Amino acid sequence: MTDRFEIDRMVDTDRGVISRELFVNRDVFDAELERVFTRAWLLVGHEGLIPDPDDYFVSRMGKDSVILTRNQQNEIMVFLNSCPHRGMKVCRYDQGNEAVFTCPYHGWSFSTNRDRVEVPGQLVGVPHFEAGYSGNLDRVKWGLPRCPNVINYKGSIWASWDPDAPAFEDYLGDMKLYLDTALDHRDGAPGGSELLGGVQKWRIRCNWKTVSENFAGDLYHGISHQSANLAEIGMATGKSRRDALPLRHAIGFEGLGHGGLGFPPSYEERPFIPDQYGDPEIDAYYKQVRTARERRLGDRMRVGLVVGTIFPNMSFHADQPRSLAFAHPISETEVEMWRIYLVDADAPKAVKDMLRHYYMRYSGPGGMTESDDMENWTSVTAASEGAIARRHGFNYQLGMGKEQPVEGLRGAVDSGNYSEGNARIYYRRWAQFMKEMSWDDMAPPQTKSTVEVAHGD
Repeated sequence: MTDRFEIDRMVDTDRGVISRELFVNRDVFDAELERVFTRAWLLVGHEGLIPDPDDYFVSRMGKDSVILTRNQQNEIMVFLNSCPHRGMKVCRYDQGNEAVFTCPYHGWSFSTNRDRVEVPGQLVGVPHFEAGYSGNLDRVKWGLPRCPNVINYKGSIWASWDPDAPAFEDYLGDMKLYLDTALDHRDGAPGGSELLGGVQKWRIRCNWKTVSENFAGDLYHGISHQSANLAEIGMATGKSRRDALPLRHAIGFEGLGHGGLGFPPSYEERPFIPDQYGDPEIDAYYKQVRTARERRLGDRMRVGLVVGTIFPNMSFHADQPRSLAFAHPISETEVEMWRIYLVDADAPKAVKDMLRHYYMRYSGPGGMTESDDMENWTSVTAASEGAIARRHGFNYQLGMGKEQPVEGLRGAVDSGNYSEGNARIYYRRWAQFMKEMSWDDMAPPQTKSTVEVAHGD
């Protein structure tokens, strides 16, 4: 099912047809764990989850449990959360602070402190070391496996197990400009965001790609959110979620698999911050932010994105609500969703309180729009598992032939407002990984970007 010929059959983007086997087949899922999740750059957390030395947060990379930690030398590292002796998780709490990780099964312990070990993660404690091992055990070899590639990008922490993986910013390409809109301060300064609350976690009975594809550029499903719009859940005094926001474009990055709904580079400032909140303190803060933003941007071109996906399984909302989402694969028909929410670190308490309430009514398992999405995704899955259903591929033909290059953005195409162009780009990238192509063979065009934008826009 997962050899080269079958993958080409399952992903036929020339005709705009994708097999349902991608979303319900166990063999496909097992191959993804090896071919996609051991190679791609994956979001594993945020620096706000590990602010102090020896802090740790247990995350996931594919189905592997991993430990995101900051050692006493302030280095951020990622380790496999599995003892090399018998595989027990050495961290069984979601997060905490530990100088030494000790396996609760047989007591092997591991340290990340460079003052104590040759390499971080080294085995430092072994019960009955002399009697059982005659004092002869390679403590480096039997340490915790450490992820070779970890990067802190404006507070978001990413990792890849592949030692030959491209540099993270090459992996992002010019999609980086859009990701920045979620990570940067609302006044356009680089970085400056912090976590608002903790991590929401819940499971959905659907394939992980169903989630990632949805956020990559599906404006077509807006009909599902009409009830949320009618309920007037907007964060400001307007009635809708995105008052005055013109129809967004499907902008995808060919050869990278990333995409989202937003706007191509322009000198025109798109609505980014609502005008009125009905609270003098909040209105004054956002007026100050808008003034600083206009001064910082000057006459440079801007980009704007509302929602997007970084291949394979990280999605983000850049503004409403401002959040990062993880779609962790559990099985071919189950995903564990995580969301973390961002806010300007220096925002007044009144602003943070307003945003927290908005985020809760919008996203997560209790949010009105996410509830709509979950109903769609679970129903799609249930209706696709039958023998007859599997014979019929999904139609991805919306907007075919309408793709136009986006001037100044490497490899980017704009396929209009209502299009499945980004999904076709996403699954072409998925097919490359599943064929186990080399990074050189699937490298996108590296034409230099000509868009000069302000940090944070």
